[in-house]
Amino acid sequence: MAPIPWGKFPTLAEHQLARRWLQFMANIGRASNTIDAYGRAVENHLRFCAVEGTDPVLAGADTVAAWIGDMLDRPRQRSAKAPLHPETGLANATVQQRLVAVRSFYEYLVEDGLRERNPVRRGQPSRRGRRPRQGLVRRLEQAPWIPNENVWQRILVACTTEPLRNRLMVALAYDGALRREELVQLNVGDFEHVHRLIHLRAETTKSQRAREVAFGVTSSELFVAYLNELRGMFGRIDGPLSRSASNRNYGKPLGPSTWSKAVEGIAHRAGVARLSTHTFRHLRLTDLARADWTIDQIAQYAGHRDWATTMRYIHLSGRELAARLHRASASIQQDRENLLAALAAVR
Repeated sequence: MAPIPWGKFPTLAEHQLARRWLQFMANIGRASNTIDAYGRAVENHLRFCAVEGTDPVLAGADTVAAWIGDMLDRPRQRSAKAPLHPETGLANATVQQRLVAVRSFYEYLVEDGLRERNPVRRGQPSRRGRRPRQGLVRRLEQAPWIPNENVWQRILVACTTEPLRNRLMVALAYDGALRREELVQLNVGDFEHVHRLIHLRAETTKSQRAREVAFGVTSSELFVAYLNELRGMFGRIDGPLSRSASNRNYGKPLGPSTWSKAVEGIAHRAGVARLSTHTFRHLRLTDLARADWTIDQIAQYAGHRDWATTMRYIHLSGRELAARLHRASASIQQDRENLLAALAAVR
């Protein structure tokens, strides 16, 4: 179990019940990133309650609504990645994430007998003909951005000036459709080079389920070259694959934030502000759909529990969808044309 960075959440750390709740979430095996996100969310909520002079244990739906209003109204910096977003208000995904965390906190208080009900209402899907009930904030679903062929070429050209380690990481991130955390936690022993397979350990994945992904010829060549580089630098090639070459962290495993900064540098040189560590994953899963993989096959490769999540990742262009429609309906259309031909035969 990873230690909780209490210093990031001083208000939460001083609140006995909130501290117990976050410790409980860590004890039941929530990932460190989840603990960090939950802690920041509840920290923000507790600070808002303090400003409002409200005891969080007694807070009602009106307090939660006021907190949501504050998140939707607060000014924020414009982002080059999302220039069309409004200048005020947190992103919808951020608000949703914070609501999930605060709902979990209040649910803990309800189960502990300290509250009668949870003030953060949960949305409900339609069942047995009933109308669905919206949560407190409507969820906005936006299609993921993926680069077209010209932009992808620019990204790859920008990658050619990167160190061997980073070039390998780009290739593996695409080939395996790997999340950032999965990529930086790869060990040399996770690779089955003969069959070009990567065995992702359960503890490194978001779903806490092991899975296998493949890598291509280019990744294989880069992998062998990088192992030789590791042998020359550190005298050993076992353990973490991606290691720091800086004087400060020489030989230590690369962290997620370091990889994010590397991708930001690639994005800057390529002139592609929307490039992120997740872009490689989005593009790979879309390419699998283009190759006519089924949804369940793509979901298994991605490590998704829910096919609905997989559907949000796949982003086929309008032209690709139209081409598929024409191919699928070709035989039906021909039958229709044959029947309609009788109209033209009338003189």
